[in-house]
Amino acid sequence: MIRMVDLAARHHDVAEDTEAAVLSVLRGGHYVGGPVVREVEVLAARWFGRNQGVGVASGTDALMLALLACGVRPSHHVLVPALTFFATAGAVASIGAVPVICDVREDGLLDPDTEPTPHTKAVIPVHLFGNHCPQPRCEAVIIDDAAQAVGSLPPASYGALTAISTYPTKTWGAAGHGGFVVGDDAELVSRLRLLSCHGASGSHHHDSIDGCVGRNSRLDALQAAVLLAHAPRVMDRVQRRRAMAVRYDNGLPSTYRPLARSDGSSVHQYVIRTPQRDRVQAHLRERGIDTAVYYPTPLGRQPALAHAVRRPTPVADALCAELLALPVHAGMSDADVDVVLDALRGAHA
Repeated sequence: MIRMVDLAARHHDVAEDTEAAVLSVLRGGHYVGGPVVREVEVLAARWFGRNQGVGVASGTDALMLALLACGVRPSHHVLVPALTFFATAGAVASIGAVPVICDVREDGLLDPDTEPTPHTKAVIPVHLFGNHCPQPRCEAVIIDDAAQAVGSLPPASYGALTAISTYPTKTWGAAGHGGFVVGDDAELVSRLRLLSCHGASGSHHHDSIDGCVGRNSRLDALQAAVLLAHAPRVMDRVQRRRAMAVRYDNGLPSTYRPLARSDGSSVHQYVIRTPQRDRVQAHLRERGIDTAVYYPTPLGRQPALAHAVRRPTPVADALCAELLALPVHAGMSDADVDVVLDALRGAHA
């Protein structure tokens, strides 16, 4: 069986260091905040070329808190691409703002010339599959959705703030939910940290920010310990993904098209286009090869976003019907990649 991701095998690779780090936190009794969290916040900021970082409870919370810290409020519009995980737009909707769902380019990334609405306050470029989304050219606040972009070069981080996810399946994954917001503006990062901890600015003293009351969203020390233990292996994993992507590129049958990747992509997913996606996926499944569809439904068709501004998204619609992600992770060998390629050839035999 060739899996899309094998978390047990990945843990085995760093088991001694990870389990020792977690045990140290458990025995130390400091489970929320503390030196381990501070250390991993610094690391997250450094990987994205930023000055400061704040650990939060999830990648979704990272987006929500970043939006709030940047002054996005109910009735404000936020531009988001139609091809992304639901959380990109869900975070906007959850704070009462209005997602404006926009089409993408043929590479799946938001067009930098996407037009804002008169009510646009922010735009969220998604660095999808580890690819570097070009910087939007509108005047709105930019918040990077870099949930899939750890290890991308240059760092996928040019907005006012950058949101990161450390969900277990990410290249830098925790053993549960987690995330970061990183940035350069000390005042903005301070606002975000306040919002992530009930607005606490002193013992039992809680402030609001522009009328916005804080919440509880903190990265716990156990997850921080796991992330620190995995950190030394992350760039090796990224390099291995890049090497496998080249092997896929060179061996891919002409009936498939790889989705274009940006220079320096971290290859969080290796994605191909095929009009016969369902048949190809079933063929691979029969041969013990996992695949995944990212994403089968453009955001404009999600029932939870009925209140969103929905623009025509013909490119995203076409991509959602054709994209298929193949397994690409550091636990795979070159022989595994060749097995996948052989199965792809057989799907059109």
